[in-house]
Amino acid sequence: MDIETFREYCLNKKGVTEELPFGPDTLVFKVMGKVFALTSLDTTPFRVNLKMDDKLVPEYREKYEDVQPGYHMNKKHWNTVYAGSGAISGKDVRWMIDHSYDEVVRGLTNKLKKELELL
Repeated sequence: MDIETFREYCLNKKGVTEELPFGPDTLVFKVMGKVFALTSLDTTPFRVNLKMDDKLVPEYREKYEDVQPGYHMNKKHWNTVYAGSGAISGKDVRWMIDHSYDEVVRGLTNKLKKELELL
């Protein structure tokens, strides 16, 4: 998956915004103001940090060499996924993006969940 495909996929999700809060080189995707994906704009191959249920984290790191502990993130909940290497299928990368989005939505307040439902 390349960065443009990733960006379009994220932006098509309900309640998602993109921001550059850490400077011009780090693109962040949020759902209802909470981060679910971030990536460097100047790193190749393309890689992205994604949140994952902590019970699945070890399984995915073992399953894929290109899934590593989250760079500059809580390594219990975040993975760095080398999505641009070609070693992980687009289908699996999309599943990890969906899962990260769902994990963040699950942690939203009831008020934010209701606002998201109304979008």
